[in-house]
Amino acid sequence: MNTSIFDTFEPTCLPVELLAIAFFTSFIVVLLSTPSLIKVAKLKHLVDEPKEERKLHRTSIPTIGGIIIFAGTLFSLALWIPAEPARQGGNFWAVVKAFNEFKYITAALLILFFIGVKDDIIGTAPMKKLLGHIIVAFILVLMADVRIHSMHGLFGLHEIPDYASIGLSLFAYIVIVNAFNLIDGVDGLAAGIGLICSVVFGIWFYMADVMTFAVLGFVLAGALLGFLIFNFSPARIFMGDSGSLVIGAVISILAVRMIETNPAKVPEVFENVSTPVFAMAVLVYPLVDTLRVFFYRAVKGISPFSADRNHIHHNLLSLGMTHGQTVMILYLFNLLVVAGAVSTAGMNPTAAWVLLFVIVLVVVNIPGMLLYRKQRVPTSKA
Repeated sequence: MNTSIFDTFEPTCLPVELLAIAFFTSFIVVLLSTPSLIKVAKLKHLVDEPKEERKLHRTSIPTIGGIIIFAGTLFSLALWIPAEPARQGGNFWAVVKAFNEFKYITAALLILFFIGVKDDIIGTAPMKKLLGHIIVAFILVLMADVRIHSMHGLFGLHEIPDYASIGLSLFAYIVIVNAFNLIDGVDGLAAGIGLICSVVFGIWFYMADVMTFAVLGFVLAGALLGFLIFNFSPARIFMGDSGSLVIGAVISILAVRMIETNPAKVPEVFENVSTPVFAMAVLVYPLVDTLRVFFYRAVKGISPFSADRNHIHHNLLSLGMTHGQTVMILYLFNLLVVAGAVSTAGMNPTAAWVLLFVIVLVVVNIPGMLLYRKQRVPTSKA
């Protein structure tokens, strides 16, 4: 009797065990390696000096934490990506697809990683960074097909033409990557929000039985949890662009793939939840803070990429909150919006989006309004 080579493979572990191992592999790599990276960064003076008024730290802090986030994520992903026949039901083409996805993701992350490291150490010209983003976006959208093909009823749209699909997907990548880069302004914020996003997406893909992306979500989550131990207030190391760009890229991949999940595989608990609405809810803080800041800068007639202290987290700090209190409030806010998105199950996608958008818009402007009132009090008394 002839048997296929795939029949000789036995599953090495259950899906939950695979995700746990992948998570703890990246977690341990980052946890054990970061202290050495901090020492090397200080010896080589690869630190951020608090010279500018907008800086929130008062001592020199290493800025190359993204190196270890990238290394931990890629190491664990290479070890545990479900590309063995046993983990793909003996399906040869599923194995090929898993390897292809790993190939393109790795190529894209390598480009972003080196752009980020160069920017963290000696700086990178804006045009070179833009060129790098364009190359990465085309690798992901055109070669890896990380594309939004349908809006699933949001704004009355379903299947969209190829040109619109490519344009929207490129836009989504650019926005998400830059959003994570922009929120990296308070100890533990970008790492913590990235952790929440990667865990939520990882759970979604696990429940949908899409193990390649479930593993990707959990290896990033493990790396970020390990890094957060050193990055939470008071931070001993910053992730820098080498970290925020990589995190943003991985999260953008997970978000787009989640939106494009085969309807037959959508987890039962999310069956009547609009996938585009849910993806935006998971990414709510980076997206809304970036939108708010860009709008403010456009009104003021300044570059949308100029640094300032007008982010929501800056407003919370100005109200007297500590770094720790600020990030915990924003973590909770992000989680509550995710829960709110789940509660819209069965609603028209556009109605659900409008409802959540209005609520979020009101909530995120509360710190700014409180700060405005606080700053006006001395004037009125005078």
